[in-house]
Amino acid sequence: MHRAHRYIASLFVTAALTAPVAIMAVPAHQDDRGVYDRAHKDYHHWDDKEDAAWGRFLVEKHRDHHEFAKASSKEQTEYWNWRHSHPD
Repeated sequence: MHRAHRYIASLFVTAALTAPVAIMAVPAHQDDRGVYDRAHKDYHHWDDKEDAAWGRFLVEKHRDHHEFAKASSKEQTEYWNWRHSHPD
């Protein structure tokens, strides 16, 4: 009986410790309006043109290619700042 309680308690502790990390790992908010740019308080529709712009940003900044959704929030903000100064 005590083993079962320890097991359940350890599951709750593990969940409590990993929940904040899981929440922080959520990619940029995306819905029908597109990807939300917090700094400029607007939405961007992510399509092939936006994907190409992301690629140009990475090349210009000498960074390895990776998906926007996997970028840190700092890098995403840096991209949107760059993007607003580099319109199509």
